[in-house]
Amino acid sequence: MKLIQLPTQAFEQRLKQELEENPALETGKEEGETQEDEFDDLYDNETDSENISAEDINIDDYLSDDEVPDYRTQANNYSADDEEKSVPYAAGISFNQYLINQLNTIYLTDEEWSIAEFLVGSVDESGYIRRPLTDIMDDLAFTQNIYTEEKTIEKVLRIVQDLDPAGVAARTLEECLLIQLRRKEVTPSIELAIVLLEKSFEQFTKKHYQKLIQKHNITEEQLKDAISEIERLNPKPGGSYSGNNRTVEHVVPDFTIRIVDGELELTLNGRNAPELHVSREYNNMLEGYKNSKEKSKSQKDTVMFIKQKLDSAKWFIDAIRQRQQTLYITMNEIMEYQQEYFLTGDERKLRPMILKDIADGIHMDVSTVSRVANSKYVDTPYGTKLIKDYFSESMKNDQGEDVSTKEIKKILETVIGEETKKKPLTDDKLAAILKEKGYPIARRTVAKYREQLDIPVARLRKQI
Repeated sequence: MKLIQLPTQAFEQRLKQELEENPALETGKEEGETQEDEFDDLYDNETDSENISAEDINIDDYLSDDEVPDYRTQANNYSADDEEKSVPYAAGISFNQYLINQLNTIYLTDEEWSIAEFLVGSVDESGYIRRPLTDIMDDLAFTQNIYTEEKTIEKVLRIVQDLDPAGVAARTLEECLLIQLRRKEVTPSIELAIVLLEKSFEQFTKKHYQKLIQKHNITEEQLKDAISEIERLNPKPGGSYSGNNRTVEHVVPDFTIRIVDGELELTLNGRNAPELHVSREYNNMLEGYKNSKEKSKSQKDTVMFIKQKLDSAKWFIDAIRQRQQTLYITMNEIMEYQQEYFLTGDERKLRPMILKDIADGIHMDVSTVSRVANSKYVDTPYGTKLIKDYFSESMKNDQGEDVSTKEIKKILETVIGEETKKKPLTDDKLAAILKEKGYPIARRTVAKYREQLDIPVARLRKQI
């Protein structure tokens, strides 16, 4: 069950660990290997391995007439294109080092340099300094033995804020946007944008456009131009640094679904099907023990060790076989259940599906399906997605039919996308529209789905 839960990359690490810990297990093809599995009945499962002696082991059960018994677990349902196992990583310097390199081009006193370096070290990955200057002043005294005043830190901060990217080392979003605006060539729109942020930031963020027009005695067109300038700014300047060496998660799909001649075709990633066999060296050691006339104590101990490693290898390989079979059967059932979606890519075609639906279809436990769905990705013609995303609860439409909540969310997203942005639809109006389309859901449910889609309330969607 633990192996089933592992996604492809984690499974590869587990396989590597087992190969390191068990010298009787080897991977890859060897000359003379056979397709037969000679070790299905190596030992009786009811035998107490701790009470067995070297004389009790039938060496012939562990030896084969062939040179190398084959424990291959190769499956015929994966593509050779998946054999590449290395993932290249781009080299680069950190965001903070990028800022330090810029500081090296500026003339600063020793004290100013130390303060500037400390400020750069306080910049987070978004490009902000989130801590009050008084706290930074205390830290400089306690950790750097630098006793300075807040106004000195403020002066050095202005120098740091002149570094690229524009807006870096800001303490608030308002300050970040203003730094960027002041670097631009002065135009009437830029000047108005600066005034709006300096004197009416709260009203601007809440999109109280009529109040802004009246307060600053401007036209709607002037306001629109100023807003356009602000929307071009970067609220997270740290994210714009391409050399930022934050950890990037590389997703390796566990399955691939393709449409071939109008039919769905499922394949399991080849990395889940390693070729394993028993070490030739261990085979030779057993052969040597069998042919020796006198059995020494050290030889008997060696045979016991070999048996333990062979039994462990057999269990591990059988577990991998079972993992392969379970993964394929489970994903195949999901693919068949959601066949209409995988053929079209239309999320409105997703059927309501819960873990029990798949578990009943493949006659396995719900927990097994959960382990497959929670950590595995599938590569489809419509992108690589987490399998659990295809599961959803059902709701009744006005026809009494079960429909997926994902279908309702997709329709909700479409309705909001088509709304008039000057007068966005409220949750009450959205609920009424969905009811007209045959989905009678409450306003609070609409609000919940809207939040899950990361769509703001009507007031914040308003545009002029």
